Amino acid sequence: MKPFLTLLFFACIWSGCTKSQLDKINTDPTKSTSDQYDPNNLLSTAQFNYANIGYYQLLYQSTMMQVLASTYNYYNNGDKYINAANFTDYQGRIFDQGFTQSSTIRQMQRLALQKSTDAYSNLISIGDIMVVLILHRVTDMYGDIPYLQANQAQIGVKYPVYDMQKVVYDAMFNDLDNAIKQLDATKPKATADLIYGGDVVKWKKFGYSLMLRMAMRLTKIDAATAQKWAEKASAGGTLENIGDNAIVPTDASNYNSQNGTSLALRTLSDYREVRWSKTFIDGLRNTGDPRLGVIAEVSQPGLANNINENLAGDRDPALQTGLPNGYDLLGGATDIRNSPGYPGGSGTGADVAPLGKYSRPVTSVYLKLGGPNFVMTYAETEFLLAEAKERGWNISGTAAQHYAKGLSAALQTMSQLDSQAAISPSVITDYVNGHPLDESTPEKAFEMINTQYWLLTGSTFNFIENWFNWKRSGYPALVPVNYPGNVTGGTIPRRMIYLSTEILNNPDNYKAAVARLPGGDVLTSRVWWDK
Repeated sequence: MKPFLTLLFFACIWSGCTKSQLDKINTDPTKSTSDQYDPNNLLSTAQFNYANIGYYQLLYQSTMMQVLASTYNYYNNGDKYINAANFTDYQGRIFDQGFTQSSTIRQMQRLALQKSTDAYSNLISIGDIMVVLILHRVTDMYGDIPYLQANQAQIGVKYPVYDMQKVVYDAMFNDLDNAIKQLDATKPKATADLIYGGDVVKWKKFGYSLMLRMAMRLTKIDAATAQKWAEKASAGGTLENIGDNAIVPTDASNYNSQNGTSLALRTLSDYREVRWSKTFIDGLRNTGDPRLGVIAEVSQPGLANNINENLAGDRDPALQTGLPNGYDLLGGATDIRNSPGYPGGSGTGADVAPLGKYSRPVTSVYLKLGGPNFVMTYAETEFLLAEAKERGWNISGTAAQHYAKGLSAALQTMSQLDSQAAISPSVITDYVNGHPLDESTPEKAFEMINTQYWLLTGSTFNFIENWFNWKRSGYPALVPVNYPGNVTGGTIPRRMIYLSTEILNNPDNYKAAVARLPGGDVLTSRVWWDK
């Protein structure tokens, strides 16, 4: 590179090189200019990258929350709270990705404003909702983050201040409220919207549902603010049915557009050793939940069959057995084969699968390379409304009604994973009618609501949201593992560590944020609202 730059420098001197000539040298004539480029395309880029996170949710949240379990090395990070090898870098990926995605949205908005504020007004407003969605996940994962000064490098802000999480939340609520108000069905739609195809009515419902989710995060730290925004969201109108579910599609025919979680779980070691957790399977079995018969399968006997992705397993609910978290295959005291209740491997001779009798996610449902990524569902929103009503807030309907709607929708949503996971309407109706909300005490109601939230977000592979709501609600009451060498004192992690390069790229502001964390930049520190 240096020889080329030197030659370019002297060429400019010798030929009287002008700025316009430099612009020609640095412009690829085969690529679109800002005048030619459609900013809508940047919306789809950010949406896809936000939803399609693969290992960034698998290595920690999926197993920390005892939805999945694994004996394999790099899953020790979440399954056993071990800083395994160099995989701790994955803890900072949502930070990195979040600011990349929000930067993409801000660039989209700049291009749109250059072209026509009126023609792209809905695109700009959807962009504001997306930025809140993206950075909401970032702040809930790490705590204090840059928000007010985020994505302002173009105007000279190279070292953005980390805002306190309360400040971030206050700003997010206002930004979201304003964005929803600006949506206008009489103006042109966003044309490359992967979630709602530019449907402004659905985006308004999504915006209010996101407002509700954010409000409920604050129930432990600021109930008054939580109530204010939850009531506003309910009055505004949240998601109304599973047709409103926010889902980002993927494309099996294009490697770069395939489902990242499916790709990860198809890796040989993952496919062989990742299973549904015993906690999760038992949670379904204990109430006769019909999801058990569509989410889990036991592979055909033997190691060769166990790793054959084209060979369907047995979905008989009576056979499903979850793998306990906290075990390995290393031959010692923590080897699953030495655990109480080990069912034995499957197969004979050299063809034995140690985990062969444990249930895995149904390959044809969960590991489709073109499978959907769930961002938010109607069922989640109904469960949150149920809790808000149970708290005595001004929410229309009853807590029992919202709970029943949420449970019904959660079962209906399985059909959106794949048609073969659909549960018949009559089965759904019978199950919902047979499992009403127990309101004998508020805590019993909260436990039922949030356990169902855990089952829903677990069964739709939305593991990060699964973890966030558990941190907020405390349900279900998971029993941590205490594996030798864990770095949390045998407690489930409460946050992820910041992106490792922040200490180099934004040292002063990073250090100020870490100093505000009780315990520092570690897994056991808690974000502001997680008290």
